[in-house]
This record gives sequence, C-alpha cells and structure tokens, in this order.
Amino acid sequence: MHANILIQLLLNGLIAGSIYGMIAVGYAMVYSILRFINFAHGYIAMIGMYLAYTFSTLWGVNFIIACLLAVVCSGLLGLLIERIAYKPLRKTFYLAPLITSVGVSYSLEALALLIWGADVRSYNLHMDRSFSLLGARITEVQLIIIVVLVLSIALLAWLLKKTPLGIAIRAAADDFDMCFLVGVDGDQIIAAVFVIGSALAGIAGILLGMNTNLQTTIGLAVTIKAFAAIILGGLGNIYSCVLGGLIIGLAENLGIWYLPSVWKDAVAYVILFVILLIKPSGLLGANREAEVKL
Repeated sequence: MHANILIQLLLNGLIAGSIYGMIAVGYAMVYSILRFINFAHGYIAMIGMYLAYTFSTLWGVNFIIACLLAVVCSGLLGLLIERIAYKPLRKTFYLAPLITSVGVSYSLEALALLIWGADVRSYNLHMDRSFSLLGARITEVQLIIIVVLVLSIALLAWLLKKTPLGIAIRAAADDFDMCFLVGVDGDQIIAAVFVIGSALAGIAGILLGMNTNLQTTIGLAVTIKAFAAIILGGLGNIYSCVLGGLIIGLAENLGIWYLPSVWKDAVAYVILFVILLIKPSGLLGANREAEVKL
C-alpha cells in the first residue's frame, strides 16, 4: 500500500514540477538577455489559464482551439508588457524594471479579479478515464499534460538549436552587445524572447488549470515556485530550470506523506535553503549567469 502511495506522489510531483519548470524557463530566457527577473511572468501564466477557460467554457470554442488561442494571446501579452512597461526603462536605474514588474504583476491580478472574480473555476473537459501505472492511478488529463510538456520542451530545444532565431537568441544571451556589431537586431531578439517565454507560460498555466483548478490569486504562488526552481537549478541554464521545478514539485508532494498539507510549500523551500547553503550557484549553475545553455 505504501509503495502505491509513493508512486502516486512521485507521479503527481513530476507533473506539478514539470509545469513549474516550464514557467521557470521563461524567467531564464528573459534573464539571460536583460539580466532582470520578470516577476509578472507567473501572472501571465494565470491569464493564459483564464483565457483558455473563457474561450472554451464561456464562449463554447473547441478546447484545443481555445488553448491555442490562449497561448497566442499570452505571447502577445508578454510582448505588450515588454514594449510598454520594460522597454522605456532599459537604460535607467537597474532596479526600475524589477519594481515595474511587481507593479505589472499586481495589475494583472487586479484585472483578472475584475473580469473573472475570486471564485474557483474549472475546465469542462469531460475526461474521466484513468489508467493503472505501477499501482498508481494516472488520469487521462494527466497523460495529456505529460505529452504536452514533453512536446513543448522538445519544440523549444529544437527552436533554440536549429533555427536562425534560436541561434540569434543564444548569441544574444552569450554577448548581447556583440549582437549589434554583427548585424543582429537586439530589440527584435528581446521581443522574440518575451513572446516565446510568455507563450510557454500560457501553456503551463493551462496545464496547471487542467491539473488543479483556476484561481485568480494563483499567480503569486506560481511566480514564487518558478523563481525558486530557477535559483535551485541555477540561473541562466534552461534545463536546470526544469530540474529545479521537478525538485520543487517532488518535495511538495512527498512532503505531505508525513506532514500536514499546510506544510507543503515549506518543505520545498527548506530543500531550496539547504541546497543553496551547499551550492549557492544552484545544482547546474552556469559558469556565466547570462548564458542560455542547451
């Protein structure tokens, strides 16, 4: 019986952790170029979650099409935020964009509360089947989440490694100032990074909504956990973000085996604290913080 519970907790932890890791990837991409943490990123995931709900549940659009629309809108929202809130502050005091990102975060949460209210909502998926896996139960929704997560990370890896845009992003992450000297438009690279990162956040938000419920106040919790995943794995390394997210997700779910559920978040951050005491740069910390590694 205990083995079945352990497998179930491991499965739940891997799914939650992968979602946190995907959100953290967007953080890392922005940090690699601009060297600032976009705290509004987790709130974009929340907006993407609710856009899919609006398109599918409220407007009756096919769920797959609704998700695609929500992901596109999330990417455009990230670009809009960068153009309006961050671009004018690039050459100002280095804390100005950070403070602005906090303001954007609370603005997005207030907007979500105004539009969708504080009630807990859920998608009408009508997927009730479940399957046995090594004594644990995995639902049809969880299988879809796993497939989408794997495909999304694989697509991102292909984009960064094999496409001209991806090569330009990696070059900008390595030496942003040098890009201008070789004819790369740094402004377009920044825009592309925000669009890609925000689209990933939208995907992660939708998957999180499928795995749990929709809440307009979830942005802060997602932001903190994704940020913890970055620090835990190591700043500037995309794959380390996924690793950090997995550790956070597993710690959350395994911790409630012996401790009350109210300690769920505390267990994850105790592990974060211990690892940072041992290795402050994170588990896979890059030699240079600004480098995007694949």
